[in-house]
Amino acid sequence: MQTPDAKAIEVTDLTVAYQETPVLWDIDLDVPPGVLLAIVGPNGAGKTTLIKAILGLVRPAAGNVLIYNKPYEVQRRMVGYVPQRGSVDWDFPTNVLDVVMMGRYGALGWIRRPGKRERELAMNALEKVGMENYTTRQISQLSGGQQQRVFLARALVQDATIYLMDEPFQGVDATTERAIVTLLQELRENGKTVVVVHHDLQTVTDYFDWVTLLNIRRIASGPVEETFTPDNLRETYGGRIAFIKNR
Repeated sequence: MQTPDAKAIEVTDLTVAYQETPVLWDIDLDVPPGVLLAIVGPNGAGKTTLIKAILGLVRPAAGNVLIYNKPYEVQRRMVGYVPQRGSVDWDFPTNVLDVVMMGRYGALGWIRRPGKRERELAMNALEKVGMENYTTRQISQLSGGQQQRVFLARALVQDATIYLMDEPFQGVDATTERAIVTLLQELRENGKTVVVVHHDLQTVTDYFDWVTLLNIRRIASGPVEETFTPDNLRETYGGRIAFIKNR
């Protein structure tokens, strides 16, 4: 049960190191419910590692993560995840509908097989991302943008409360990007919390209402209009922000 003042995600004193080299250092991060938040920072800033640490996919050297005041292991079903497209084996022999229905396994358990209800949910999700006509297509035959839409549909059928997405706009065309943005904003309007690793600073103010600036340490986090400032960006990127348009 969620208390009214509960944080959707609470990260406290989180440090992650690979072979004794810190990738994230002493991160504190509170994500309130119902925001659409971008995590931005330079390459090597630890953005993907932060997502994986929240999901328990990497073991921290210190610190802890809570999802609505409880460990992720307890709240697993509340969280949907869209990994980087490049981290997925797209040659795996399965079709679009089966990939999306995999998103229901958490609710079904591994013994029950997906049935009519799961198929209906999968088709609804595919319609939302414009992929309803590709149900029998092998995922290896899809374009990059189409593959990304399928993974979004798989996350949607989980009916999660929190969505974590790692570079969902990477390698997609402008039409797909616009469709994804619309979907993410609809999730937020429906009370979901959406956290997105994002690389395009030009679109942060248009797409998101919250932002976290990260470069191994958390530089700043909060509403875009308060946090996405030239000073914070200079601290995050080491002064290399000449390419950002004036706002």
